[in-house]
Amino acid sequence: MGLKLEEDVIRLINDPETVKAVASADKNGVVHLVYKGSVSVTPEGTIQFLELNETSQTNKNLVYSLWFNRLISITVAGKDRRSYQIKGLPVRTIIAGKEFERQYVAVRERLGGDADLSAVWIIEPREIREETPAVRRAAERAEYPLIGHLDRFAR
Repeated sequence: MGLKLEEDVIRLINDPETVKAVASADKNGVVHLVYKGSVSVTPEGTIQFLELNETSQTNKNLVYSLWFNRLISITVAGKDRRSYQIKGLPVRTIIAGKEFERQYVAVRERLGGDADLSAVWIIEPREIREETPAVRRAAERAEYPLIGHLDRFAR
């Protein structure tokens, strides 16, 4: 069972101006990272990713992840500089049926009549970590107060 994303994180992910990157690994463990604007959160709280290209490396890697229970990573960065890394497990892919057709029509309306949709990926969030620099710095200093540059301690 996945974790429940907080409302402010959901708003950040669903914001069309948020930069979103999907990292996955191939069958040999080689990481593949791509920026994908088609990442959103469903009303059920899962992450939905629309893959437009049938033969993309991301699509292939997500199949491996689905088959072998491998986590993927989604990083989102908002225009306010807040960022999060979400590790999730692909649990389902939709390639036909009413939901696929609804998404296919929406993609073609948004991107033009020549656009295509390969799959609707459903990803269950498993871990989340805020990566906003000030938050990471504060957490690091709290956990490791004696590690740092000497100029910080010389004051």
